Amino acid sequence: MPVKTNTTPYYVNGMKHHSPHQHGAPHHHLASTKQNGYQAHHHTPAPQGSGIYYCPMHCEGNKTYHQPGNCPVCGMNLVQQPIPHQETSYTCPMHPEIIRDKPGACPICGMELVPVKADAQEEDQTYRRLLKKFIIAVAFTLPIFLIAMSEMLPNNPLFKLMPLSYWNWVQFALSLPVICYATWMFFERAWRSIISWKLNMFTLIGIGAGASWLFSVVALLAPGIFPDEFKTHTGTVYLYFEAATVILTLVLLGQLLEARAHGKTNSAIKELLKLAPNKATRIRDGREEVVDINTIRSGDLLRVKPGEKIPVDGHIEDGTAVIDESMISGEPIPVEKKIGDPVKAGTINGNRSFVIGAEKVGADTLLAQIIEMVNSASRSRAPIQKLADKISGYFVPVVVFIAIATFIVWALWGPQPTYVYGFVNAIAVLIIACPCALGLATPMAVMVGVGKGAKTGVLIKQAAALEKMNAIDVVVIDKTGTVTEGKPSVEKIVCATNSLSEHDLLQRIVALNGSSEHPLAQAILRYGKEKQVNVQPITDFEAVTGKGVIGTLHHEQLALGNKKLMEQLQISLPTSLEEQANDVQKQGKTVSYASVGKEAVGFVVISDKLKPTAKAAIEKLHQAGLEVWMFTGDNADTAKVVSEHLGLDGFKAQMLPEDKLQEVAHLQRDGKRVAMAGDGINDAPALSKADVGIAMGTGTDVAIESADITLVEGDIAGIAKARILSERVMANIKQNLFFALGYNILGIPVAAGLLYPMWGILLSPMIAALAMSFSSVSVILNSLRLRRQQIGVEKGG
Repeated sequence: MPVKTNTTPYYVNGMKHHSPHQHGAPHHHLASTKQNGYQAHHHTPAPQGSGIYYCPMHCEGNKTYHQPGNCPVCGMNLVQQPIPHQETSYTCPMHPEIIRDKPGACPICGMELVPVKADAQEEDQTYRRLLKKFIIAVAFTLPIFLIAMSEMLPNNPLFKLMPLSYWNWVQFALSLPVICYATWMFFERAWRSIISWKLNMFTLIGIGAGASWLFSVVALLAPGIFPDEFKTHTGTVYLYFEAATVILTLVLLGQLLEARAHGKTNSAIKELLKLAPNKATRIRDGREEVVDINTIRSGDLLRVKPGEKIPVDGHIEDGTAVIDESMISGEPIPVEKKIGDPVKAGTINGNRSFVIGAEKVGADTLLAQIIEMVNSASRSRAPIQKLADKISGYFVPVVVFIAIATFIVWALWGPQPTYVYGFVNAIAVLIIACPCALGLATPMAVMVGVGKGAKTGVLIKQAAALEKMNAIDVVVIDKTGTVTEGKPSVEKIVCATNSLSEHDLLQRIVALNGSSEHPLAQAILRYGKEKQVNVQPITDFEAVTGKGVIGTLHHEQLALGNKKLMEQLQISLPTSLEEQANDVQKQGKTVSYASVGKEAVGFVVISDKLKPTAKAAIEKLHQAGLEVWMFTGDNADTAKVVSEHLGLDGFKAQMLPEDKLQEVAHLQRDGKRVAMAGDGINDAPALSKADVGIAMGTGTDVAIESADITLVEGDIAGIAKARILSERVMANIKQNLFFALGYNILGIPVAAGLLYPMWGILLSPMIAALAMSFSSVSVILNSLRLRRQQIGVEKGG
C-alpha cells in the first residue's frame, strides 16, 4: 500500500478553547469540544507563534505536538492544524519584550522589527520542502538509471569511455545525495519503527530500499565475497543502486502527490477559515473606526456595510438586512433580518448597511465553534478504523515473512541466477506491500465527509457518530423546536373565572414568565409587551422540568403549565375548562393552564408552525427504511394532529424527560438502534442515551452538548442530510478498504513471482514502488468524490 503523508485536517488544538457555556446564552451557541471526552490534548503550552501538529493517521488519537516532525508510531510527516487568522504582530530580535502591531524600528536598539509569526501555511512549506528534495532526488537518480539501463544497449557507448567497474563507482557517488539527504527521512522512520517495534510502511521501505543499496555498496567494495551467481559476465556483481534510488524517489513522489492531494481534503475547513474577516468597523462615541477583529468586545456596536462579511455574532441594533448564510447553514436562499434578529460571524451582508451589537466574539462565535467542532471530528477515529488497525498490526511481519519465503523459494527452485531473482523479487514484495492506503482509507473519508457536512449545516462531533448513523433503525424526534419552528406565538388568553379580568390574568402570567427562558415563556412575554403589560418582580420562582413554572406574586401562588403540573399541585380542572382546552388542542395548538392559589383560572393558547422542510425530511427518512416517532411533552391531541400531518409512524405525548429516556432505552432493549433529535433541556437525557443524539443548533446548550450531531439551523431536514452523509461516507470507507486490501492481495503474489512460471511475468521493484506510491493517492481521490455529492433535502409542505 502506498505512502502516506502530510496535510490533513485541521483541529481544535490550534484554536482557543471555549469557556464553559452559560445557560440562557443566545441561540446558536454550539457545544464546546471539551464535552464527551474528545477534547484535544495539550501536553505543554504552545509556544507563542508556534503551530499545532498531529499525525494524519491519528495513531495516538488526539495527541498533538508543538513542533513539525514525524509521527513516532507510523513515521508519517506531522501535519499542522490551520488556525483562524490573527493580526500579525512584530517584535525585536534583540528585545522580545517589544511587541508592535506595525513594522518599524525597535525603540531600544533600532533594529528592524520582525513578524512574530510567519504568514505562510505550514502545509505549503511542507510541500515546498518535499518538492525541493524530490527535484534533488530526480537530478541524481536519473543519471544512475540511465547508466544502469545502458547495459542493455549493444556496443554500450558508455563503456567506450570507461569500463563498467568505474561506472559502478559513479552510480555509488550519485546515489549518496539521494540516500543521505533527499530520502534519508525514510530510513530514520524505518529505524524508529524497528527499535520501538511499531512496524509500519516505512519499515518495509527502509528494509527493501536499504537492503538494495547496502548490498550494492558491499558488492562494490568487496565483490570477491559473493558467489558467481551474483556476478555479471564481466566479473562484477549485479548492483542495485538504480533500484534503490528509483524506489526511494518514487516513494518521495508519492509523498509529494499526497501532500498536494491531501490539502484538497481540507477545503471545507479552509473555506470556513476564509469566512472570518480580520477587520471590522466599530462605532464609538458616534464615530466609526476600522479596528482589528481581535480588539472587539461583547457590547461593541459595529457597522456592517454592503457586501461585507459579518465579523462577530450579535443582533441587529439598527437597520435591516438581507444576509447570505449559505456558507454556514447550507441554504442558498438569502435571509431577511430586522432589528433584534441574530446574525452570525462569517455570513455575508447584501446591499444594505446596518448596525449590530456584538455578543459573541473570538472563539465564542458560531463560526469559530463550527471550525473547532469540524477540526475535532475530522481527527476522530471511526470504529471501522479498528479493523484497519488490526490488519496493519499483523501486516508488516507477515509481509517480511513472505519476502523471506520468496527469496528462499527462488533460491532453491528458481532459474539462474537464482539468488539474484530471489533478491529482486523479495525486494518487490517489501515495496509493493506498504500498508499506507489501508491506513488512509478511513481518515480520508471521515475528513472529507465531516467537512461536507459542515458546509451543509450538519456538524459531526466525532467520526463514530457518522458510522452509527448509518446503522440507525428508528429516529425519535421532539416536537417544539424540532419539527416546529420553535417560534411560538400566543393566540389568545382564555379566562375562566369572574374574579379576574383577562388583563389581570395576563399580568400574572407575564410576571410568572419573566424569569423563564423557555420558548413558550418568551412568546408570552412578547405578547405581554404587545399588550403593554409590564413585567412585575416575582419570588419563589421555580421551573418544573417538563411541566411548567410556579412562583409567588404579591403573596399569591401562581402556576402555568400542562395538566401534569396541575395534578402535581393538586389543582382540579373544571370540566368546562378542560373541554375548551381539548377543542383547541385538537387543532394542533398548545395549551398551558394557569392557576392562582388552588384554583384553575384559565389557559393560554400557543401555536407554533411546522417547519417547511419537516414533511419532506420525514419522507426521506421513510424512504431510507427508518421508523420516525415523536416524543413530546405536549398533550395527545396536539401531538396527534402533528403526527398525522407529517405521516409519522407514531407518537407519545405528555412525556417528562425521564419518560423520553426510558422509551429510548426500551427501544434499544428491543434491538433497535435509535437516533434522538431534540432541542430542549428536557431532551438532554434521551439525547445522551440514544445511539446517536442530534441537537438543534437553535436549542439549549445542554441539549447541544449532550448530542453527537448538531444541526446548525435547527432544521429537521438536517437529520435526513446526516443519514445520507453517513451512508455516503461509510460506502466510501468500504470502497477505500476494498481498494487497499485488494491492491495488496493482488500485488504481493505478482511481486513474489507467481505469474512467472506461466507467463514469464516479473514485477520490477521500481514498478512496485510506482504502483505503491499511487495507491494512496487513489484512496484520497476516491474520498474527494464526497465533496461533489449532494445530500440536501428539498423544502416542501
